Formats: sequence, C-alpha cells, structure tokens
Amino acid sequence: MQIKVSDLDPNLSRLDIYLARKLNSLSRTRVKNLINDGNVLVNSMTAEPDRKLKEGDLIELFIPAPEPSKPVAEPIPLKIFYEDRDLIVFDKPAGIMTHPVAGKMSGTLVNALIYHCKDLSGIGGELKPGIVHRLDKLTSGVMVAAKSDRAHLSLAEQFKRHSIKRSYLALVFGNPAQNSGRIESRISRNPAHRLKMTGKRAEGRIAITEWKVKKRFKHFSLLECRLFTGRTHQIRVHLTEMGFPLVGDELYARGRNVSEKIAPEIRVAIKSLNRQALHAFQLGFEHPVSGKWLEFESDLPEEIDSLVKLLEKFDRCSD
Repeated sequence: MQIKVSDLDPNLSRLDIYLARKLNSLSRTRVKNLINDGNVLVNSMTAEPDRKLKEGDLIELFIPAPEPSKPVAEPIPLKIFYEDRDLIVFDKPAGIMTHPVAGKMSGTLVNALIYHCKDLSGIGGELKPGIVHRLDKLTSGVMVAAKSDRAHLSLAEQFKRHSIKRSYLALVFGNPAQNSGRIESRISRNPAHRLKMTGKRAEGRIAITEWKVKKRFKHFSLLECRLFTGRTHQIRVHLTEMGFPLVGDELYARGRNVSEKIAPEIRVAIKSLNRQALHAFQLGFEHPVSGKWLEFESDLPEEIDSLVKLLEKFDRCSD
C-alpha cells in the first residue's frame, strides 16, 4: 500500500499519528509495531514512529499476513528417547521456545510435537497441547510431553507432588566453599526488573534446590542441581544469589567480567556460547499407565561439553 502525504496538519505530522488517522482500521499501537518491524518505509527508507512527515513524502506500508490462531505442525527435528501411545520423551535443544506465545506461533517445541505426534493431550489448551512442564528458551535437556489426557493428568499431579526427578548440570562462575548444599527461598517477580525473578523477598512461592560440585576449575565450577520445586528461573536465581551465576546467562550474569587471568581460548568460547550453560540432563517419573519408573539422561550438548574440555585444559585447579 502506498500513501502520498498531502493536506498535512503540522500538529499531526508524526508518522505513527498520521498513519493511524489515515488507516482507521489499525490502532496506533499496531501502526507503531509495523513501523518498528520495518514494514513502513518513507521515501523508500525505514523510519522511526516519531519521524516528522513533509508534504509529498511517499509512505509504503506492508501488512504481513496474519499468523494462525493456533500452532501448526512444522518438521522441526526432535531427538526422541522414548515414545508410546501416552507420552513422548525427547531432547530439547537450546534456542527453541517450549510453546507459542502471542506474536510467536511457529518454531517452538509444540510445532515440532504436533508434526511428530499428530495427537497430543488437549488439557493444556490450544497453545500448549501436551505440555506438562517447560524449559527456558536458552536451556537444553530432556523433557516429557503428554499424548493422552490421562497421561497429562498423571504427569501434572507428579509435578505438583514434586515426585518427579529433575537434575541439571550447570557451569557457573566461581567455586563454592562447600561441596554440596541446599537452597530454600521464596521466588517472586523482581519489582525492579520485570524480566527477572528474585528469592530475596518474603512473598513468593517456595523454591528448593539441592546442589553438589561435579568438577572444580580455577575460576569455574560444574554443578549438579536437583529441583524439588519448579519455579520460573529457579536454578538461575538460586545460583546467582548464592554468588555463582551461570556462564552465558545474559539476564542474571550480565556485566560479569571475565577475568584477564582466564585463558583467551576460554574467553572466546564464553563470548560465543549464545546461551546459558544449563542443561536438564536427567528426568525420572512414574509411567502414567503402567506405573513403571522411567528415567532418562541427556548428554551435555556440544557447545557446553567443548567449553568444559577447554576448562580442563586451560583452567585446571592448582595441585
């Protein structure tokens, strides 16, 4: 769509205001989003919402096709550990969201599961079919999804009772003084930063993490963490507030200086990690139908494993 600016009111010359008045079917917020997404050009150039227009300017507007109202099947590869008529256990890679959200209806695990499984439990709703738990986008590891409603109800109850075994490997900055420990706090939204959670306020939901050191390096540690609850960002919050944030965690470890004492090979690897060094390596639960205990393990992904190998080579503790 092209619009040539004419009869311009000097008091209404902002690009977003002008377009919102010209296009009654679009709200000003929708117009601003289109501009910010690069779908509006002024004289063949991208522009900011507050761009002041002049008589004769040529506006080109591109309105993307609407996204589907519910997720569709996509042939996204999945590494599957186990599957039967009631559930599927698989390995989630880092960089993929668990389920769709507003404005992001494709490229998620749900899209992959719909393609691979065809039928999933509908209890989670249209956007979360089969989903009984989740991992953060930049966390990898083993997950289970429900294909039948009976499996969904049973697994959800096991998560609620905290009877499911969930263990993670976490590569962190620093070295804890102890070899193991238990963290218990109440996790709630951080009022100073709405994207973060915090365990330093009295309100919130109880969160329990047990941890132990698997490997020590000079400047880093590889920890095994077991969840007894499943709060948002639980391990990330607990380890950060313990003083040992995750390597690569741009939300909780942003600004963490990588010492010049650390080998340049390690500094380069951390800079290029593009994820937090957190991997859900173990998942155990009771099968919803047979009652048999099932347990699965996932190897460290290559990008974390190679970093650990660099630490073993260049960051070994002094004897």
